[in-house]
Amino acid sequence: MGAFLDKPKTEKHNAHGEGNGLRYGLSSMQGWRVEMEDAHTATVGLPHGLDDWSFFAVYDGHAGSRVANYCSKHLLEHIVAAAPAGELGRSVEAVKSGVRAGFLRIDEHMRGFADPRNGLDRSGSTAVAVLLSPEHMYFINCGDSRALLCRDARVRFSTLDHKPCDPREKERIQNAGGSVMIQRVNGSLAVSRALGDYDYKCVEGKGPTEQLVSPEPEVFEIPRVPDEDEFVVLACDGIWDVMSNEELCAFVRARLEVSDDLEKVCNEVVDTCLHKGSRDNMSVVLVSLPNAPKVSEEAVKRDAELDKFLESSVEEFIEKAGEDGIPDLVHVMRSLATENIPNLPPGGGLASKHSVIEAVYNRLNPQREDDGNGADLEDPW
Repeated sequence: MGAFLDKPKTEKHNAHGEGNGLRYGLSSMQGWRVEMEDAHTATVGLPHGLDDWSFFAVYDGHAGSRVANYCSKHLLEHIVAAAPAGELGRSVEAVKSGVRAGFLRIDEHMRGFADPRNGLDRSGSTAVAVLLSPEHMYFINCGDSRALLCRDARVRFSTLDHKPCDPREKERIQNAGGSVMIQRVNGSLAVSRALGDYDYKCVEGKGPTEQLVSPEPEVFEIPRVPDEDEFVVLACDGIWDVMSNEELCAFVRARLEVSDDLEKVCNEVVDTCLHKGSRDNMSVVLVSLPNAPKVSEEAVKRDAELDKFLESSVEEFIEKAGEDGIPDLVHVMRSLATENIPNLPPGGGLASKHSVIEAVYNRLNPQREDDGNGADLEDPW
């Protein structure tokens, strides 16, 4: 299957923490890809007296995981080192300058990752991050991973994907002697900004930000509004391929009313995207701010009633099958998808309840042979 496995790897890596008035959770899954190339950073408290600052990031690697993994461990220190001691938190412009310089520094540093026997490491990685100070949020983006801010129950900000077909990106690519074909740099790379990817950064006479692929991030500063800011989501394109900003925002808000376990909410995001048809690695970091939705007894009750309704629907569907034999799970999901089911999680829909449906299906069909080929995931109905 080329770059894909015969069945998805659904084991998850999770982490959580809190501090500086926030909580965070994260989840990552290899999915259908032959290799896990995502990485992440979650740091509460920064050096040089910035104890009340926090930094979160998601890195989506390609052509290998080396650049993504290195950035997850060292990008923050390069950002901090790029500014004179104590200067990073002094002004908005100092932060923006430090972030930009940090990206260029780590990109130049990683260029030295060479094995004389094998040549230059050809991997690259996007990077999307948020740097939180007591007064500001700095959204940082290089590539097509994405971050959003939910404020006052809706998406108030999201980063912009760096794609080769964007007019500004395309102009730089062409000025560097490249082309954009099938929406890719030289018909090959799907992102126009990234760390690493040194095969695309060797045009003589051009600076680091003028190459076919640029390591320069965009940095957006947003003043914090404590009474309205709810949460920040960072995710790789394996999530955004199947969920819009508004869908993911609505889904996370709804699940926070059912559970305050941020790892669980992140796991639900990843599982839902898998069942919506994502074929990529998936990583999501959820940063919950003080004004985030709280668990609601009404929402918990409504969710439990939905689960019971789905269970009884599957039971009824299988009972009706009778002598025709129990249909496969895909058929059951497709049939349920045609029904008007109330109170499905917004943004997630029936895909977010796949595990509930599968559990009752397996209970009623104990002879089901799980051949492990992921057949029920092949088609998101």
